[in-house]
Amino acid sequence: MPYYALIYDSVEDYATRRQPYREEHLGLVAALHARGEVLLAGALGDPPDGALLIFRSPSAAAAEEFAKRDPYVVNGLVTGWRVRPWNVVVGGEA
Repeated sequence: MPYYALIYDSVEDYATRRQPYREEHLGLVAALHARGEVLLAGALGDPPDGALLIFRSPSAAAAEEFAKRDPYVVNGLVTGWRVRPWNVVVGGEA
């Protein structure tokens, strides 16, 4: 099954501004992780200036649908997002 990377770019002071939405965001990620659709997820940078979520699904649709309803996106903390196919050559089920 294919892998997809969901990449977020975020607003300044993302780590602080995400707090009101963090519990809901993590709940959505945890639900997809429990179903095996999200393998890894986390913020990028120190301090965070984006995020990366790795999906494993038949198409990019799972990552795209997640992004469209993610409270970080809905509430303007994510300034841009994109889904890229990820061709794993080592690890996982390469």
